[in-house]
Order: sequence, then C-alpha cells, then structure tokens
Amino acid sequence: MKVRRLAAQLQPQLVEIRRHFHMYPEPSWEEVSTSQRIAQELAKLGIPVRRLAKTGLVGTLKGDRPGRTVALRADMDALSIQEETGLSFASKNKGFMHACGHDCHIASLLGAAKILARMRGEIAGTIKFFFQPAEESLQGAKVMMAEGAMDGIDAIFGMHVSSELPVGTVNIVSGPRMASADMFTIRVQGKGGHGSAPQQGVDAILVGSALVINLQSIVSREFNPLEPLVVHVGKLISGDRFNIIASRAIIEGTNRTFNHEIRKQLPDIMQRIIKNTTGAYRASAELEYKWGCPVLVNDDSLSKMAQGTVKRLYGNESLVGMAPLTASEDFSYYVEKAPGAYAFLGVGNKEKDTEWPLHHSHFNVDENALQIGAALYAQFALDYLAAK
Repeated sequence: MKVRRLAAQLQPQLVEIRRHFHMYPEPSWEEVSTSQRIAQELAKLGIPVRRLAKTGLVGTLKGDRPGRTVALRADMDALSIQEETGLSFASKNKGFMHACGHDCHIASLLGAAKILARMRGEIAGTIKFFFQPAEESLQGAKVMMAEGAMDGIDAIFGMHVSSELPVGTVNIVSGPRMASADMFTIRVQGKGGHGSAPQQGVDAILVGSALVINLQSIVSREFNPLEPLVVHVGKLISGDRFNIIASRAIIEGTNRTFNHEIRKQLPDIMQRIIKNTTGAYRASAELEYKWGCPVLVNDDSLSKMAQGTVKRLYGNESLVGMAPLTASEDFSYYVEKAPGAYAFLGVGNKEKDTEWPLHHSHFNVDENALQIGAALYAQFALDYLAAK
C-alpha cells in the first residue's frame, strides 16, 4: 500500500524526531520546546496550526475535496522520572523522562502528517492533528475540548505504545478499553500526645492504617468479584517524631473501574467506611473526592474499520488481542463528544531490551514501530474519510 511505503521511507526521519523529543522531555503544561518543534514541522508541510490549551496544538489539513472531519491525537508530556537506560539519546532534562512513550506518539503523528500532506489531492474532507499537553495529569483533553478542539469533529483516533505487545503488532477492540480514574484524599484528625501515654491521645497513624485496610473491603466484599475494580492507596503521611502520638494523617489514592454504576457508588461507600472506622477509634476524617476521566470506550464500527486498516497494512497476523487495562487515559473525554477508536501499538522486543513496563526508568521502544504508528494514523484517516 502507498501509505505503508511512504511510512517506511520516512523511518529515518521518524527515528530522529523521536530521539529529539526523548532527549528533551517536558512535564505536563510545560511542553514549550516540544510544542515549538512540532509547530515547525507542521509549518514545513504547509499545515496551519492553532495554539490552545497553553502548550497544545491543532494542525488542520484540508483535502482538495469536501467531506467529513477526522481528528488524530498524540500526547506530548513526559514523566518526573530519572532515566536509567544509558541510551546515547537519553534525557538531558534531569528528573524527567519520556517513560510513557509520548515521544513515539508525537513522532508517529508527525509522520502521518507528512504522509497525508503528500496525498492532499486524494483526500475528501479535513484531517486535524491534535498534539495534546498534560495527558499524565488526565486534564489536557478537557482543556483542549473547552477551547474548542473537538468542535466539528466527526470521529477521532488515538494510540498508545505497549511494551507488552511485540513490535509489528497492533491491538484494537470495541467496547471498554481503559478504566475510569478518580482520585481521593482523606484527612484524618486525631489527638496528639506523648508516645508513652497512648491513653491520652488518638493515634492518627493507627486510624489511617485501619482505613487503608478497611477500604480494601470495598473490592473484596462490596461488589461482584467478576467486576474489575481497583481501590488503591498510594500515599499515607503521618507523624512527626518517634515518641509523639500523631494528631493528623493524610491518605491519597485512586479508584479505577469500567462500570459507570460502581463508579457513582464509590464516594458514598468510602464515606460510610471512613465514618465508621474513625468513629471506632474516637477520631474524625474528611474525604475529598475528585472525579477524573471516564471509561475509555471504543466505538464498535470505528474499531472494526481500524481492524481492517491494520490487516490491510500489515497482514492478519499483525492484529492481536489484549485485555482491557485498569490504567486510564484522558482520550476518554474525546470519545464522549464524538465516536472514537484507540489502539495499542506493540514496541516490545526482548533482543532490544524494550520489554520494560511503562513508567519505568529503563523504558525504551523498538523504533521500528514508529513507521507502523505513522502508517496506522494516516490510513485510518483516509479510510474513515473514504467510507460512505
């Protein structure tokens, strides 16, 4: 296919682009140089750019004939991780790393833009390229939408690299693919005192520990064990000194589920457990619950179309299965506004040591996946705009 051939020809450029972004990672809402380089690349292609969401970009490519509008999305932000890969192009920004593969997403989408710009005369409709900030905070998509990025969009496509899938493979399935993500903070109030006289105080460390344990009963005792649910405490802060009874504790965590009804019930269930647990210890606590991103649900017809795109590009064997992930993605906001499909792009290769998990300090990818990602972005857009 033409798109596959063009993507293969672009491979050296895609590697250079990816390595540049990998060397200069920037955290959420601070993707300034990243955004500037992307804008420069799009300008070379004659693709006008609209800046929004602080560091975000939307490039617009109009075909020579009228038609529908499809969006292709890549995220740009890096993680606050010190890289330990030892690569020649390792991060030069101390304490930050593209450990989630967003550098690959950028490179592949720029590759798709290069391909589609060459094929403008064959395009009936409009293709928009979303370069989104702050995915790691699960807030970037909301701001992009609030500033009009999704206005007039008929469909949207996105992807994420996966070291769990071998390079050369792609997964795309209809239905729920990634879980909702909500965050909570519990502030425990006890009573301080001397550690030698526990009867005089109310130990916030003990209360906090009991809350951590009791919250786990939500998963094990409140819902069907066949229903995926995560209630995770990632942070417990309390205490000042070894011989002081702690008067306060702060607990932070996240809830993940694929079920909208369960998601709605969780704050009330947590309030009940918090009230009864703290009451048993003569303490009190406040729950701050922040609704994050919803479940990412792939549209059935678009997913089937994308499956066909993958097969035509790289053969039936390139399409593989993968279970839904309890990780979360703010791409889910976009698919509440318009039908969408989200794919997973294999980058794993044991021989190249690219099977480390996402968010790991040794994370790396088999860069042969870059041309596959570029081809998939481009061909999806062409297939969608050509469909009746």
